[in-house]
Amino acid sequence: MEKKSVLILGTASHVGKSSVVTAICRILSRKYRVAPFKAQNMSLNSWITKDGKEIGIAQAIQAKAAGTEPTADMNPVLLKPKGDCVSQIILLGEPYADKSAGQYYDSIAEMNAVLEGALERLSMEHDIIVMEGAGGAAEINLYERDIVNVGTARLTQAPIILVGDIERGGVFASLYGTIALLPDDVRKNVKGFIINKFRGDLEILKPGLKQLEEKTGIPVLGVLPYFKLNIPSEDSVSLEDKESTETKKDIEIAVIRLPRISNFTDFEPLEELAKIRYVDLDEELGTPDAIMIPGTKNTVNDLLDLKASGMAGKIQTFKGKIPIFGICGGYQMLGRTIFDSGIENGVEAEFEGLKLLDIGTKFGAYKKKTIQVTKKVNGCGPILASIDGEEIKGYEIHMGVTDSCRNIFGDDGAIDEDGLVIGTYLHGLFDNRNVRDALMQYLFEKKGLEYRPENITTENDAYEELANMVERNLDMKKIYEIIGV
Repeated sequence: MEKKSVLILGTASHVGKSSVVTAICRILSRKYRVAPFKAQNMSLNSWITKDGKEIGIAQAIQAKAAGTEPTADMNPVLLKPKGDCVSQIILLGEPYADKSAGQYYDSIAEMNAVLEGALERLSMEHDIIVMEGAGGAAEINLYERDIVNVGTARLTQAPIILVGDIERGGVFASLYGTIALLPDDVRKNVKGFIINKFRGDLEILKPGLKQLEEKTGIPVLGVLPYFKLNIPSEDSVSLEDKESTETKKDIEIAVIRLPRISNFTDFEPLEELAKIRYVDLDEELGTPDAIMIPGTKNTVNDLLDLKASGMAGKIQTFKGKIPIFGICGGYQMLGRTIFDSGIENGVEAEFEGLKLLDIGTKFGAYKKKTIQVTKKVNGCGPILASIDGEEIKGYEIHMGVTDSCRNIFGDDGAIDEDGLVIGTYLHGLFDNRNVRDALMQYLFEKKGLEYRPENITTENDAYEELANMVERNLDMKKIYEIIGV
């Protein structure tokens, strides 16, 4: 068949573009070879492909929903903010440079060439490419430098579907205003609207839908209800949703919300089993049943902030009392020292860690380890002894090398003498049911409760649930016509 594509744009960030793309990828994959594509993503939640390339986690999710293997071409440019208006640029899955926003925009012509190559390769392997924009489509100050919204629209001339979030209020104004501000050559390709996150009475909304269609000449393809997603979150904006979620679960796990937190999706598999509370550095830690220190885009600066805020001392008081896990940057912080040759903080120096694990970390080169791994559990201590010898899977994304004489997952990680402080470089640790159950079994027994492993929704089930909900509420026949299939 002739190669087809569709571009999903939004009126703002966090309106649901990624979930709509995920659902459409799933639906179309039942008949066609489908690939997701996002020219440029800004996120600290990333994923490692089979060939060791780093991409935004949203595109990995979308690829899995489409039944295809994630590749760097699906997210050719990934920006990972480091602070002070500087981001690490990941180009086709590889670290390229650290640049300020101004420096990055000076290289847009080079980025466009990368996008063209990625799209060409994807088109050779797939029938349909479902593309996603970023933020709001009508950022009029960025039109000449925007590669992900207007840039992708102009490069591909794909039909466009615009998504608005009614929960934020003003959805009609945001949809109408976006259309009004788009350049003429882009506006002509907008073929439909989707209204997302609706909680009310659809009959009350219908007059507004009719007026929007009359004023723009563009059809509303459907209204999606507010829907709890069981797929990993795309970026830190999703943390705001988590903070407002109350739960009466028996177990409380505190995740330290580092200023430069990354890959907090590591803890989402625990959300159905425990209350996960994200704790800012200036908040009270309280009396959690376990503490998690997540990954970070800058280990040294987050360690310094952890200490300056007093949170480091609060965490240290729980040693030997409750489980304390550190993943990636959190693992590095748990050690004796971190030596930075200037890679992390710009100046050669040695920093004292939390001293909860007998390890040391060195940042010696601007080189990142990115790999999917399978490891064997070297089970010891009250949590992991029950799964000694079993296999787990995960992926590594980190700079720095850590020495450890008490590896806990194959040649990775460390554990203290009590078996309660555990560190590892493995992202996706709690995606492994055996690790998840071992931790929850320990926490429940410690409180005199019976742990009954729950049937957690699998990724595949989550994609089906999302796709079925979207099919029920959107005019899929019209969407097929828009795409041309």
